[in-house]
Amino acid sequence: MRSSVLRPSSARDPFSATLSKGRSVAPALPTRLRPADLLRLTDEGAEDVLAGRYDHLLPANGMWPLDERWAARLRTDDEVDVWLISWTSGKSTELHDHAGSLGALTVLSGALSEYRWTGTELRLRTLTAGDQASFPIGWVHDVMRAPEPSFGDGESTGPLDPTLSVHVYSPPLTAMSYYEVTGNGTLRRTRTVLTDEPEGDM
Repeated sequence: MRSSVLRPSSARDPFSATLSKGRSVAPALPTRLRPADLLRLTDEGAEDVLAGRYDHLLPANGMWPLDERWAARLRTDDEVDVWLISWTSGKSTELHDHAGSLGALTVLSGALSEYRWTGTELRLRTLTAGDQASFPIGWVHDVMRAPEPSFGDGESTGPLDPTLSVHVYSPPLTAMSYYEVTGNGTLRRTRTVLTDEPEGDM
């Protein structure tokens, strides 16, 4: 695992380009794969996990960690990184992007809450087993295990264990930036981390 922190910089984003007349243009994508390709890869990875093809990578005796998120790399090459992640209650990834990588996920079991920055606010959605999502460059979000549903008397319906998702990044992750929402409703970068780990600090 590689992880180091870089100070925030006001330098121009290396993933954007500007014409001589000052008009911004979208950069060329850093991968030949499209979001639909990444969604297909997460779906295939999920099927392989459910079929037992990665049982040798799973925690011994089916004892999923309860305190920290857990992850296992299912596949890696120069073009993609595929990860299986187990999520624990009360642990958030923090608001982050995926730097120069596109991403996608498929939820295998349980449910995830995602807070996505729309440009003006954080918008919540819940992804349940079978749901998929893709993340273009510039996508800033915070992901966590969804709160367990409860009855009117406040009792939980039971733990959603394990809460699992398969994630794909292309090209493989090399960095993520973290953000906070300021008092005047804008997004401020707090740090950039060089990493090959998925979805925020593990």
